[in-house]
Amino acid sequence: MRVAHVITRMIIGGAQENTLLNCLDLMHDFGDDVLLITGKEVGPEGDLLSQGRAGELPICKLDHLRRSIHPIRDFKGRAELREVIRKFKPDVVHTHSAKGGILGRAVAWSEQVPAIIHSVHGAPFHEYQPALTRTLYRTCERWAAKRCHHMVCVADAMTDLMVDANVAPREKFTTIYSGMDVEPFLHASEHRDRVRQRFGLSEDAIVIGKIARLFHLKGHDDLISAAVKVVKQVPQVRFLLVGDGILRDSLTRRIESLGLSENFIFSGLVPPDEVPSLIGAMDALVHTSYREGLARALPQALIAGRPVISYDVDGAREVAISGETGYLIPPGDIDQLAESILRLSRNGELRQQMGRAGQRRFTDQFRHQTMTRRIRELYEQQLQRPQI
Repeated sequence: MRVAHVITRMIIGGAQENTLLNCLDLMHDFGDDVLLITGKEVGPEGDLLSQGRAGELPICKLDHLRRSIHPIRDFKGRAELREVIRKFKPDVVHTHSAKGGILGRAVAWSEQVPAIIHSVHGAPFHEYQPALTRTLYRTCERWAAKRCHHMVCVADAMTDLMVDANVAPREKFTTIYSGMDVEPFLHASEHRDRVRQRFGLSEDAIVIGKIARLFHLKGHDDLISAAVKVVKQVPQVRFLLVGDGILRDSLTRRIESLGLSENFIFSGLVPPDEVPSLIGAMDALVHTSYREGLARALPQALIAGRPVISYDVDGAREVAISGETGYLIPPGDIDQLAESILRLSRNGELRQQMGRAGQRRFTDQFRHQTMTRRIRELYEQQLQRPQI
């Protein structure tokens, strides 16, 4: 097949890693001709392509394909995208992200590409937006959904959300979990002592990790509030915050004002290949984001044998199974968050039991090869349907 993937930017993030692994698998495992079409824009999260992970994957960077809405730039970006698709002549166009999905589907549909697929990594509309913005994004998604043949969601919860918003009928969606290279996570514990020494963590320290941008709606403030209660009862608990972002200074100031500086460690921005070793240094992972399709950190921690504590948002309940692989709690419930952290902090046997359960249950399900195989089967199904 000739497959073109379209995504706005290749920052270090879950949707981008998903897309890159899918492209490389299609090339290496199926011998497909693949082209990754993206913009030149990067962000504070870092540039995934600068690390050389793309190998020999053909990449086309468009000047005007950007994340933010800008009518003139978007018009030029659409023209650039049309030129590339006409030249490449793909059998399949697979789009990602809100802007890439709308422009990519519009162009591919007008060019009569035989199979047009869109991946929903996280809904572009959510309850924390102004009502007008939410309505605009929902309307755009409905319009774009009519210009593709099928849609992939990274969690059943995303399908439910899109169907409930009348974006498209349920039969137009398939859930395919976002794949990853699971092997480094299976061996994460091998790095435990080295990483803990690097951050000055003592042997008796109980490390609760969080992997997320230091950004709005990621719930770092909630974790700090819960930490006040946790540290009073288990003072050896340490919170390892992996990631960086615009809230770094304000979070640091709040931690200092509460006298928790010794209990919080900021790793800063790290490349994806360091994440397994950081998880290896943790005893559990907490995820307090208020919106996210299905945070990759949750299955990553479970595959590494670490239990998880997560807010019950979007697809989290599909991996954070209370009493089995960790604890699922209502968003914003600081008391339950603190109590869950305390329960795991005090019971090493429980941590191991839940971690092993998650590892057994989710390792094969989240292999990137499993993801790509299912996506390619979807391509074949769409190419074999009667052409109208």
